[in-house]
Amino acid sequence: MNDVVCISPVDGSELVRRPAATESALAAAVDAARTAQRAWAQVPIAERTGHVLAFLDAMLAMNQEIVPELALQMGRPVRYGGEFGGFEERVRYVAAMAETALAPVVPHDERPGFRRYIKRDPLGLVLVVAPWNYPYLTAVNTIAPALIAGNAVLLKHAAQTLLVGERFQMAMDRAGLPKGLFTNLVLTHDQTSRLLGSGAVDFVNFTGSVEGGRAIERAAAGTFTGLGLELGGKDPAYVRADADLDFAVENLVDGAFYNSGQCCCGIERIYVHESQYERFVDGFVAITAKYVLGNPLDEATTLGPMAQGRFADLIRRQTGEAVARGAKAHLDPASFPANREGTPYLAPQVLTGVDHSMSVMRDESFGPIVGIMKVKDDAQALALMNDSAYGLTASIWTADIDAAERLGNQIETGTVFMNRCDYLDPGLAWTGVKDTGRGASLSRIGFEMLTRPKSFHLRQL
Repeated sequence: MNDVVCISPVDGSELVRRPAATESALAAAVDAARTAQRAWAQVPIAERTGHVLAFLDAMLAMNQEIVPELALQMGRPVRYGGEFGGFEERVRYVAAMAETALAPVVPHDERPGFRRYIKRDPLGLVLVVAPWNYPYLTAVNTIAPALIAGNAVLLKHAAQTLLVGERFQMAMDRAGLPKGLFTNLVLTHDQTSRLLGSGAVDFVNFTGSVEGGRAIERAAAGTFTGLGLELGGKDPAYVRADADLDFAVENLVDGAFYNSGQCCCGIERIYVHESQYERFVDGFVAITAKYVLGNPLDEATTLGPMAQGRFADLIRRQTGEAVARGAKAHLDPASFPANREGTPYLAPQVLTGVDHSMSVMRDESFGPIVGIMKVKDDAQALALMNDSAYGLTASIWTADIDAAERLGNQIETGTVFMNRCDYLDPGLAWTGVKDTGRGASLSRIGFEMLTRPKSFHLRQL
């Protein structure tokens, strides 16, 4: 039997090893989920919501153990306290809106003698294939509304964050969910593909790379399984002439380098109006230079290792290519003593003199690197922001909300921010365009993704 292994980026040691589920165990989990779901769908929404809130309380109670555990698995510094601020916000939000979001839709034209409405029925069995970079937040975006909507859930977590799946299971069990309704599974990629190809699940939510999304599509081809795909990103920011410069610099540094840049909606490219450009670059480099790269278990560390050495190697290659083609690297890696070639420990980097012929401005980096370009006006910034295969978020830094809306209507993206970045509002749909994926989570639309409409047209005689 194949084992699934997590290698800690902290020191390269084997942190956890788990055997992949046997075929009989996987089949039993699917059968148990189907059985549990049929009964669960008949439970009132308020009661289902209560169980999910109990799960939330159980998870929050484990936070002190989870924070260092998460640092060991994927490298995020303990000083940031884990993910449960956003986790709690999202669960409570979807719980509060559930009754309204799942209420029957009644046509506006009343017809005497008829009862007409659209009911939201659960899809049935939802598979969540979760990533390692925000392993709690990304998974709960689907898990919480899926359960509240009346579905059963199977969770397949990333190998890098195997213990996160186990924490989800522990919290669900402590919350008293019916047996089989939620199951954490340790699966290989081949097992996941076969599960999708079998048509045994009704919906899969996947967060990961573009190639991973294509693999999910291929595996599910012909089964008519619903897909939600959050894939790559190359999120831009535009700093207009009227921006609050200090505020923009501080927030964009954080948006670029938080979690070592391993954020789906992290800032990877910045366009700055020529009137602000020099001061912006100077301020941005000065703040970035203050990061402390090191062991994420050390409270002084503000930048941990990347999750795997190969991810850091990609950033090193992008930097080398850009510099060879004329870009300027503003930070000396030697000023970050923990930076070491061939390891996940990678110093942050700020590049200028870049253009869209370079990989660092075109291909997803997913690491602590950002390129900054000077622009002359809104039109040039808009053209550059849209010159990408991706479209998850875009942020505009300005004092003019009308200008932000005007530009936002022309940007090819899933979310438009003004004067903020790298945040998921649970009241808004989290979605993307182009190679960033398909579908949506959170908000009322997230519930619609996890249910199917069923129309009732009842005539009274």
